[in-house]
Amino acid sequence: MAEINIAKQLLAARHEKKITQEELASYVGVSKAAVSKWESGVSFPDITLLPKLATYFNVSIDELIGYEPQLTREQIKELYSQLKNIFANEKFEVAMAECRELEKKYYSCFPFLLQMAILYLNHATLSDAPVHIYEHCIELTQRIRSLSEDVNDAKDALTLEASCYLLLGEPMKVMDLMDEKLHPISRDTELLAQVYQGIGNIQGAIDAYQVAMYQHLLFLICDSAPLALLNAADITKAEQIITRAIDCIDIYNMDELHPNTTAGIYITGAQIYCMHGENAKALDMLERYTYICEHCFFPLVLHGDAFFDRIDEWFLQFDLGNQAPRSEKLIVSSMVEAVEKNPAFAGLMDEKRYNGVVKRLKGIGEKY
Repeated sequence: MAEINIAKQLLAARHEKKITQEELASYVGVSKAAVSKWESGVSFPDITLLPKLATYFNVSIDELIGYEPQLTREQIKELYSQLKNIFANEKFEVAMAECRELEKKYYSCFPFLLQMAILYLNHATLSDAPVHIYEHCIELTQRIRSLSEDVNDAKDALTLEASCYLLLGEPMKVMDLMDEKLHPISRDTELLAQVYQGIGNIQGAIDAYQVAMYQHLLFLICDSAPLALLNAADITKAEQIITRAIDCIDIYNMDELHPNTTAGIYITGAQIYCMHGENAKALDMLERYTYICEHCFFPLVLHGDAFFDRIDEWFLQFDLGNQAPRSEKLIVSSMVEAVEKNPAFAGLMDEKRYNGVVKRLKGIGEKY
């Protein structure tokens, strides 16, 4: 959004209309000196004159003063990138203060508010009082849901709001928001692929099927970690879940494509093995986790590969493009904490392999 700049807009509008300052002054009912001061930025028109000026130049008042309440997708992406770096390098309170000012400025730009809620959720743990951050996210998501005319924004806001309630330990409020029934996964993307095929757009159909496959793989891998934890008491069942997820990871090269998701499987597997005293297998999981942290995370850009060779353009359509929601510095910090500060691994602290893992992870941090 451009800053409000009546002087610049008035001057441009007058030149486009090819009139003099005297003519404008006569129409509005002020002196030529007053118009001159408006155009030089020395003073501003009285608020009661804005409708008359806007009518004269056949523009809205927003256009007249250069006010743009909505941001483009590229502007949102750029702002998000700037703000995540502020969270990484400044005190949390400083970053939040800047964010809140931007909220006020773009309070009717719902795609921006949605990304702000995502930004806060990704950085809430940096706060001394994350509960207040989650509560503020709920305020934003409720505003989006009640006022936005974009169905997708409202749907995403609902999901974020539900996530906040879970983080606040209020699952019953999630039940109030969401349908308790288990529904089949939407096949909208596959239907779109069939439409493309039906109209002869074969490449469009291939693109859609690749996106669908990629997403289903991510869902499968992501869901495997909590499912394994829920079955942690049954080591046979839990190990089967982890093993099958890792088989999918290996077959489709998901360590390279989405290491943030696959990392969760290895940490979960290590935790479960530790619960059952199988330290060697736990360390195998942690070493695999460390390897992808060293070799697969950076640069932080979502991308395809030789198999998923049609999804790169899809990533660029995201509100944040193909960039990560947090800075490299914070991601590396979380990599180390997931192992070094995880109480599940307390029994490994005397293990040489474990200490080697921690050392390697900290070595990544030294680069950032």
